[in-house]
Amino acid sequence: MTSMQRQSPADVLAALGPGVGLCGELKPFAGGRADLPLAQRLAEHPLLMAPMAGVTDSAYRMMARAGGADLAYSEMVSCAGLHYGGEKTWELVDVAPGEPDLAVQLFGTKPELFAEAAAGVAERLGERLVLIDINMACPVPKVTKKGEGAALMETPELAASLVAACTGAVDVPVTVKIRRGRRDGAEVAPEFARRMADAGAQAVAVHGRYATQFYHGEADWGVVRRVVEAVDVPVIGSGDVRDDREAARMLTETGATAVMVARGSYGNPWIFSQARALLSGHEPEPVSLVRRVDAFECHMRLLAATGAHLKRGRSLATWYLRGMPEAAYWRGRANECSTLEEFLGVTAELRRAMAEADASQDAAHE
Repeated sequence: MTSMQRQSPADVLAALGPGVGLCGELKPFAGGRADLPLAQRLAEHPLLMAPMAGVTDSAYRMMARAGGADLAYSEMVSCAGLHYGGEKTWELVDVAPGEPDLAVQLFGTKPELFAEAAAGVAERLGERLVLIDINMACPVPKVTKKGEGAALMETPELAASLVAACTGAVDVPVTVKIRRGRRDGAEVAPEFARRMADAGAQAVAVHGRYATQFYHGEADWGVVRRVVEAVDVPVIGSGDVRDDREAARMLTETGATAVMVARGSYGNPWIFSQARALLSGHEPEPVSLVRRVDAFECHMRLLAATGAHLKRGRSLATWYLRGMPEAAYWRGRANECSTLEEFLGVTAELRRAMAEADASQDAAHE
């Protein structure tokens, strides 16, 4: 196992993925058929891994793709950060060996920086860039106070100019991600989506909350259907897709072309393949606790192989180990870890504890 720490991400996934119910080799979005319209590709491959700041690094994206996601997005990338030459910002758009392609989400307010950023990303990724998405949904105050993210929903002319700037700079599709509206009670999504489609957006992702709700309360899926009825481009439903059944239901109940899964993928890369099974009329197999521990190890090894900060594993442990016997104890152990060896030591101990518990239970039934 020690030698695997020096392997590429693709090698890690090939070695460990199949054993935990994940694909060992990742396929490009829609079979790499960039010649097909985006609407067709989304309709045939509708299960998307949402962009999440501080979460969707290359290791996380690879786990999601291995779990059945048709496409995965980068973290939210600042156009200004790219312009001022921060290599750390550019690293957010890099794909790991074995990661076939990527959708890149940009944010900002200046059309000229969007055009520059989109062109730069396209040059850096080449054929591995599937689309450019513009974030018009982020509710975080440090973003909206600059007029970025969800604040753009109050400046539709500026928002439309950002779409136009990107479409003029790249050959790949340009899409937008929006919310129901910025302020509670003021739904603008249907009309705003029309404006973005008129400006050149080839798809619109809709999160069913107002920005002022952040992630509290319930997402209104009705707004997804209202946007579907308002535009002629594909609509991607988002918000409260917490498990495989909700992912499938988003598609069947709203008329959305595709569904974007965010927090529902925490510690659950299988959500995509399970949703696909449901959409095909099959009941997905449950994931065992042992398999989740093994998947956590696979994810940790991917973090190491991609050069990510391994302290991210502390959050991963919280997600993967949810529902385990004595979960709080094991989360505490993981929170003390900083190196791959330390994290793997915890998984080894956890496996032993689970095996001993199973043996004791078997003996009690004899």
